[in-house]
Amino acid sequence: MSENKLKHLEFIHNTINRMSTNSFIVKGWTITLISALFVLAQKDSNITYAILTYIAVPIFWYLNAFFLLQERRYRSLYDDVRRKDDNAIDFSMDAKNYNTGKNTIIKCLKANTIWPIYCLMLLIPLGIYLCENSNKYCY
Repeated sequence: MSENKLKHLEFIHNTINRMSTNSFIVKGWTITLISALFVLAQKDSNITYAILTYIAVPIFWYLNAFFLLQERRYRSLYDDVRRKDDNAIDFSMDAKNYNTGKNTIIKCLKANTIWPIYCLMLLIPLGIYLCENSNKYCY
C-alpha cells in the first residue's frame, strides 16, 4: 500500500472520529439541557419548561442523526478508497455521493444508537406530568 493511500485513509479516519465525537457531544448536551429544563420546571412549578423539551429534543435528535449520517458517508468513502488502486488516489474528501442504503437521514434518525435515547427524553416529561396530576400512577 502506498504512502499516499495510507495518508488519504488517515484523513478520512480522522474525519470519521470527529463526526463520532460530535455525535457523542450532542447527546451529552441534550441530556444536560433536558435535565436543566426539568429542574427549572420542578423549581418554578411551570410546565412551560417541560414543554420546551418537545422543541429541544427533536432539534438535537436531528443534529445527532446528521453527524451519524456524515460518519456513515465517510465510512463508505473510506471503504472505496481502501479498494482503489494506489495510482487512483486523489485525496478527495467528497462524501456527498454516498446517499444510498443506510446513508440517509431517515435511516440515521431511526438508528438503534439514537432513537431510544431521544424517545425516552420525549416520554419523561409526559411521565412527570402524569405523576403531578394523578397520584394513582406514581405512589
